[in-house]
Amino acid sequence: MPDLIVHPAERPLIGSVPVPADKSIAHRALLLAALATGQSRVKGGALGDELRATVGALRALGVRVEEPSPGELVVEGAGLDGLRAPAGPIDCGASAATMRLLAGVLVAQRFAARLVGDASLSRRPMERVARPLRLRGGRIEGRLDPRTIGEITAPLDVGPLPAPHVLSSIEHELPAAWDEVKSALLLSGLYADGPTFVREPIVSRDHTERMLAALGAPVDTVGAMVCLDGARFSGALPAFDADVPGDLSAAAFLVAAAQIVPGSRVTARRVGLNPTRAGLLEVLRDMGGGVSVEVQGDSLGEPIGDLHAASAGLRGGRAGGELAARAQGELPILLGLGARARGVTEVSDAEEPRGQEIDRIAAMAAALGAFGVRCEERPDGLLVEGRPDRPLDAADVDSRGDPQVAMTAAVLGLAASGPTRVRDAGCIAASFPLFVGTLRALGARIDVEGARGA
Repeated sequence: MPDLIVHPAERPLIGSVPVPADKSIAHRALLLAALATGQSRVKGGALGDELRATVGALRALGVRVEEPSPGELVVEGAGLDGLRAPAGPIDCGASAATMRLLAGVLVAQRFAARLVGDASLSRRPMERVARPLRLRGGRIEGRLDPRTIGEITAPLDVGPLPAPHVLSSIEHELPAAWDEVKSALLLSGLYADGPTFVREPIVSRDHTERMLAALGAPVDTVGAMVCLDGARFSGALPAFDADVPGDLSAAAFLVAAAQIVPGSRVTARRVGLNPTRAGLLEVLRDMGGGVSVEVQGDSLGEPIGDLHAASAGLRGGRAGGELAARAQGELPILLGLGARARGVTEVSDAEEPRGQEIDRIAAMAAALGAFGVRCEERPDGLLVEGRPDRPLDAADVDSRGDPQVAMTAAVLGLAASGPTRVRDAGCIAASFPLFVGTLRALGARIDVEGARGA
């Protein structure tokens, strides 16, 4: 795997750049396009491996998906009842979103399907989505996880739902803010004979609710409760055109780089501004960060706009509870910003990042320590003592195969006293394929070692 050699910034970062499409939104748009009636168009820039896994899964289910130009997909919707039995296992690659969202649709089909994934996906927990789908009458089984009693992992065997049975109504309370589980339940609710109620402890990403509502499905939300009334659903979704916004999680690294490199002015164009994803922006403003939002419009209920960022003297900040949940995808770079802030930055209520295949809290503690930043791990988060008045130590950071950790280390390398090495940086391509090129375009100096080209 390639390493990155990040040199200390010699001049401000200046420019206006795009960011990759938001995968969370794109997965859902493609799946709903497949279930719609008619031809839909989904535009979202270059497709990464995870989105290609969703495209491949839809094709395996008989849905025609074409790519007439790079980043533009034309989906011939099969309708809710038009999916076909796959000829073999459906490969979800490394995409947990593909597997969990598809499970919500396949559990209502009259045919059986097997969902498989790569080694990393085959270690991800799946009982959280399987259990509520079983409770409403679906069949979904997986491989027992030897590490955790009562847990299952891929491969998942889903369906068939025998005729004349249909999925029943359900009222389910999630123990954590699991947006993919909520989405799978709502998608299965399109096939149910009654309402689907999902309650969360705090509101998670609401992309599915927004899209379904924009397409006329009977979705209502009150606080952390969402309801889809299957009895009032017409049984058909209209075709649509969607212009998927840029990923706020990707834009966060450019915004952060602009904060810590003196004199910088950076704009990330056409970024998704969904408030359930914008926790980082709120924390950054509380830290005194230089960031402003220019709203441009919306697509399928998703607000879109430009993020303008400029260097600023930061003070320590805090993220916990709902705010930490709304910044969950950006916690590594938030902790990175804390390394350059005056005072202490605290992240709490972050058990979910600790429970993933790679413990991001532990990984970030190790990365920050490599830069000479003092930090203290907590069971649910991390305390970071900022070092704003002198450069960070030149570091050698192991990304542990996590793109968020790798990109955070690369950004911090811009504020170091010498070249920083980020090991195993090839993982970045899964989240931000043009990350290195984008930073170079803004004025950063980054070398790539151990890979063809740069």
